[in-house]
Amino acid sequence: MAKRKRYKKKRYMLPVALIVLLIIIRLSLPYFIKNYVNNVLADIPGYYGQVKDIDLSIIRGAYTIHDMYLNTVNANTEIPFLDLKKTDISIEWNALFHGKIVSEIEMTEPTVIYVFEDQQDTTGQANTEDWSKALTGLVPIDINQFTIKNGKFAFLQLQADPNIDLHLSNVQLSASNLRNVIEESRTLPSNIHATATSIGNGNVVLDGDMNLVKEIPDMDVAFSLKNANAKALNDFTNHFAGIDFDEGSFDLFAELAIADGYLKGSFKPILKNAKLIGKDDGFLKTLWEGFVGFFKFVLKNHKQDTLATKIPVEGDLNNVKTKVWPTVTRIFRNAWIQAYKDVVDDDLNYQDATEGADKLK
Repeated sequence: MAKRKRYKKKRYMLPVALIVLLIIIRLSLPYFIKNYVNNVLADIPGYYGQVKDIDLSIIRGAYTIHDMYLNTVNANTEIPFLDLKKTDISIEWNALFHGKIVSEIEMTEPTVIYVFEDQQDTTGQANTEDWSKALTGLVPIDINQFTIKNGKFAFLQLQADPNIDLHLSNVQLSASNLRNVIEESRTLPSNIHATATSIGNGNVVLDGDMNLVKEIPDMDVAFSLKNANAKALNDFTNHFAGIDFDEGSFDLFAELAIADGYLKGSFKPILKNAKLIGKDDGFLKTLWEGFVGFFKFVLKNHKQDTLATKIPVEGDLNNVKTKVWPTVTRIFRNAWIQAYKDVVDDDLNYQDATEGADKLK
């Protein structure tokens, strides 16, 4: 009888021990993953970073990184280059039905702030490719879905007078089929859609198709920025051109296509109801405003009250060129012949870039 009780006791001890061991492993994993991530960040040349906390969900096949930041070692400020509040990395279960094991990433409130002075690396250590590869290396399997919720991207130049702050806020972005799980036969299988708010409360929309599997991604994207208050550009225009906008709105429409490293695109800036003022006072200001007023009268479409042009860009990505003469003539086209419409013209596509790449070869 005593032997039977000892046998039963031993029989239950093994599963209990296994359960206890699994619980210990489960509780320890976030700690080891956190140390691993912090070591990866510490090994990026020219950068330093840290993670505050990591949550693990075994059932969902996911882990969540909280408060990860990254900055350059020789930064002049304490503003993090990358500040990722919450990054959820998980297995994309829908892809399993297509026979692929891939992941999806959802970033909540990520902030990317490019401080010009911080990025002037004099040691030659800091390299964009190093930190981007390190961060993607934190994901154990290929990324197929990528989402950003309420992000912010900014460019700051603090030593400029006045300071320059160009930013996009409330960025909402979704990119799907990045690893060609679905529609593998399509030339540009991945879709991207993004919205944001620019400086001056402009409305930003980005739509397009891409092939991110290639070393140099192919793409066909359209971009629009509408109804931004032109006065919000004053710090930028004042620093580089010594002019301010007293009133008006700013639109920008762009199309870009890349095929085999060859780019073809266009940018269409439109100023509406714009009034420029000079930086100086007194006689020089009066002279400047008279000069601007004359050229506005000549170059403005008076019916629509717009100053606009369309700037073509084309060439190998290592040697992209703008065409000056078409840019100038299109200013007069907008003023005297037909005003540019505040929409994406949709007059170039991926095939145009392909033809350019073929000619270059």
